Amino acid sequence: MGEKQNAADAVALGAELRVVLGRVVRRVRQGHKPGELTLSEASVLARLDRDGPATPGVLAEQERVQPQAMGVTLAGLERRDLVSRASDPADGRRVVLSVTDAGRQLLSDRASASVQRMTRALAEGFTADERRLLADVIPLLDRLADQL
Repeated sequence: MGEKQNAADAVALGAELRVVLGRVVRRVRQGHKPGELTLSEASVLARLDRDGPATPGVLAEQERVQPQAMGVTLAGLERRDLVSRASDPADGRRVVLSVTDAGRQLLSDRASASVQRMTRALAEGFTADERRLLADVIPLLDRLADQL
């Protein structure tokens, strides 16, 4: 019974996560203001900041999007001077992208309206223990996203 129960628990958890995370993403998108980073732009910028320079192809693979979609995302970030292109030192035929100082500043400011809304909701609707619990879950959700 243990293996069957584990499988059933995983199915139930997967279904619940899909619904709840879908609601969170929908709410974040609904509050998106013109000029703010899109969810895709924020994800790519944070990945470049965390993991270092990468090629557009590698970023597309990591974010699980088509190269054309990554091109659109990167063009938006470049237009705002949040990322820069350079020749790959290991292979001059390839291009690598890096976070600029402006991109790092934007990540550290975290001043977007959607982050402010989330901050308010967390501060007003959750106890310190609940916020710590949510913080502890973030690496697990990040790992889940990488495995999907």
